[in-house]
Amino acid sequence: MTEGESKAEHASDTRRFDIDPHFIAQVAGAAYDRDGPELRRLLKPLHPADVADVIEQLPIEALRRLIQLIGRELDPLFLADVSWERREEVLALLPDDYVGDALGQLDTDDAAAVAADIEESKLEVILAQTDEDTRLAVEQTLAEDESTAGRLMQREFVAAPEFWTVGNAIDHMRSSVELPEVFFEIYVVDPGFRPIGSVPVSTFLRMARDVRLTDIMKPAQISIRAEMDQEEVAYAFQKYHLASAPVVDDAGRLTGMVTVDDVVHVIQEENQEDLLALSGVSDASTADNVTASVRARAPWLILNMLTALIASSVISRFQGSIEKLVALAVLMPIVASLGGNAGTQALAVAVRALSARELTASNALRHIVREGVTALVNGLLIATLLAIVAGLWFHSRGIALAIFLAVLINLACAGLAGIMVPLTLRRFGADPAVSSSVFVTFVTDCVGFLAFLGLATLILL
Repeated sequence: MTEGESKAEHASDTRRFDIDPHFIAQVAGAAYDRDGPELRRLLKPLHPADVADVIEQLPIEALRRLIQLIGRELDPLFLADVSWERREEVLALLPDDYVGDALGQLDTDDAAAVAADIEESKLEVILAQTDEDTRLAVEQTLAEDESTAGRLMQREFVAAPEFWTVGNAIDHMRSSVELPEVFFEIYVVDPGFRPIGSVPVSTFLRMARDVRLTDIMKPAQISIRAEMDQEEVAYAFQKYHLASAPVVDDAGRLTGMVTVDDVVHVIQEENQEDLLALSGVSDASTADNVTASVRARAPWLILNMLTALIASSVISRFQGSIEKLVALAVLMPIVASLGGNAGTQALAVAVRALSARELTASNALRHIVREGVTALVNGLLIATLLAIVAGLWFHSRGIALAIFLAVLINLACAGLAGIMVPLTLRRFGADPAVSSSVFVTFVTDCVGFLAFLGLATLILL
């Protein structure tokens, strides 16, 4: 094993594919010491994705010194794997000619993603230093709306007219300098350049040269429009088990392709967005400053404060009952907490099902009934246990009965709210992942306080 291979093995744990923190410390130390040879020794053996991982984790001052020392020597492919937050910082430090050369080496979809993070005034200068094909491809891609197939696709693909044979396609690909680095299918097009089918590369390689492409192609069934939302693209790949798919314009002409590696990134992004939204955070990043973090979180905290005030007003209606029976103040938070947890469980299941298209208008009733029955059964179990504990604790059958009924009612309402709230929000065009949690918490708090305090007042006072 060479020294470079050994260094790469120590840098990245092949079982977890992440970077050893000690290796990050070594790189940072070499950067602070302005030790260019040591930085080259550490980073040169690494895969571009691992270089991106190292750059993600370096302190900003160490990053600046690293770029100053060996920035021009880094493999430009690492730019495609760096998060956009850190990429903006890196691009501001790299020389314009290096960035221009990097755009020419990247696939067009990655080149456009990198270009989108360059300041507009600086981008014009950089694109002027690239070749005409790269400049045109980047400008066309950036003209598409964000989060659409037009931004996701790469404009390098292999297309062949319907009258070609396997031999014609082989000769064309051998003479072409614009082949994509990775492709899975050869698209067969009609005279209008509209895809009529595709030949998997695995099939293509087994055929004799005189076999016509139309005899071995799969008829075109899935075409993606450039304006299609990237979440729809990901769903199509999942549903139809695609490795790649052609992208067409308004006239149906082939303009690019989307490959599964890009869809994996989309799925990760969408899942992260849903996770953040369920927590009441519209946008977040570890690279955000305090101002950005406050802007992302404060609106939902304010809305949550307003709903909490309404729930508190429910408690105030029973102020006299609480003063007479202190046990109500002790047990009241338990009822609300149980309802909140049950609602969150149902909400997480519902939002995931909506995102995966498993919960639709046609099967909504079945899901609602299932969640209602599940909540009722869980309510009976938890309410019975809590009633026993409360009865023994306060030596009161009345308190046991009140908390039994309150927990049963609240958990049943929580389960229904957890699925009904996101369905209702989706019906009115809102994103259920973003705003559902606040409303579900509001329902469980109000129902929990009202049910427990109201029943306790009726039974005990």
